[in-house]
Amino acid sequence: MKSFIKTLSIALSSAFLSIFIYDVYFNSASTENSDNSPKPKLIPTNFTYTSSNAAAELTDFTIAAEKTVHAVVHVKNTSSSGTELSDFYRYFYGDDEFPERIGTGSGVIVSPNGYIITNHHVIENNSEIEITTNDNKIYKATVVGSDPSSDIAVLKINTDQKLPYVFFGNSDTTKIGEWVLAVGNPFNLNSTVTAGIISAKARDLNQRDGKNEWYIQTDAAVNQGNSGGALVNTRGELIGINTAITSISGGFVGYSFAVPSNVARKVFEDIIEFGDVQQGLLGVMGQALNSEMAERYEVKETEGFYITDLEEGLGADLAGLRPNDIIKSVDNITINKFADLSGYLASKRPGENVNIVYNRNGEENEVKVRLEKINRANFFLMEVRELTPDQKKKYQTQQGLYISNMNNRWLYQRGVDNGYIILEINNREVNKLKEVRNLKVNDIESILFLKPSGEKERISLRY
Repeated sequence: MKSFIKTLSIALSSAFLSIFIYDVYFNSASTENSDNSPKPKLIPTNFTYTSSNAAAELTDFTIAAEKTVHAVVHVKNTSSSGTELSDFYRYFYGDDEFPERIGTGSGVIVSPNGYIITNHHVIENNSEIEITTNDNKIYKATVVGSDPSSDIAVLKINTDQKLPYVFFGNSDTTKIGEWVLAVGNPFNLNSTVTAGIISAKARDLNQRDGKNEWYIQTDAAVNQGNSGGALVNTRGELIGINTAITSISGGFVGYSFAVPSNVARKVFEDIIEFGDVQQGLLGVMGQALNSEMAERYEVKETEGFYITDLEEGLGADLAGLRPNDIIKSVDNITINKFADLSGYLASKRPGENVNIVYNRNGEENEVKVRLEKINRANFFLMEVRELTPDQKKKYQTQQGLYISNMNNRWLYQRGVDNGYIILEINNREVNKLKEVRNLKVNDIESILFLKPSGEKERISLRY
């Protein structure tokens, strides 16, 4: 009996000791692990934006889409002219038998009273423009004004109700890698939303076409019919007007381009206030630097705009800039290529001041320059200017536009060159730049030129 009790006591003691050791060791280890492991965080329902939750917020496009889709419209352009075959059809069918040509695109309502921004090429050669809003209402639109250089046009529809519209954002502050939405009507599919990021800024797709290009490049899917639609940030603010793609097939292959909202807004406001675009001129001539240009001009800098000459009496000249100076930045916008300079200036008006940082002989300087009104326009692949008093006296004429840069090969082959003066277009006198800025090339039947010799020559563009 005693042996049994002794054995039982030893067994119970061992059991209690085991339990004690297990409790001390394992519970202690468990407590340590739980203290070091991440704990769930409670996020209040009144969500506040912080850097830690930025990624989650930026990937939510629903608010931006909701703000935008109702303000993006379908644009239908009916045209009876402007095709390359117009002369052919005139010959066989006469002027009254032209086939109708229908083009479609997109537009963005930017005011509650019916002003719409779209691309110039969307409404070019129009005979009738029809707008369909997101609620399927159809309106006739009128063209308030258009700027082929920036590819921006302004339309107006009349309605008694207040329309949904998109607020302008600041395209200058956009960053590469920023999320964006493209909203438009590709292939007549209304209210289509695609997402992407800003891939690049200040893109010039064709430096020889005479257009002032400063595109925002994105990888948001854009196709035929998207032209004139909205490019918005995640807050639903308009930062660009979708304009073009680069593609061999004609379909989207990963890159699309938009006119920055600051340029579009400036063109819109100019057309509303002045009837045409007011462009500010810095008054410098030159070339953007790279390794090749740096070697040619014998400078160490490979970035910036190298000044080769200045227009006498204009802002840059009066501010003290000189040939061989290198413009490094304008209003804190770094100048790496020509599109950086020309694109930013396209968003400014005559009379405004810009702050320029430039390099002269290895030293950086800063100066304020007043922009002057541009006295020139691109017309029919020619740069034309209004006549100065000296030119009027020299050519003995009070009318016409002076050709300062001839890029029209067809006219050049017929003897027209720099220094010629355009006196008449379609037997009507021309004197102001605004008379040719929005003139449709296919509507030009004849041009009367005044040669430097004093002779006049009329060239027909119809056969």
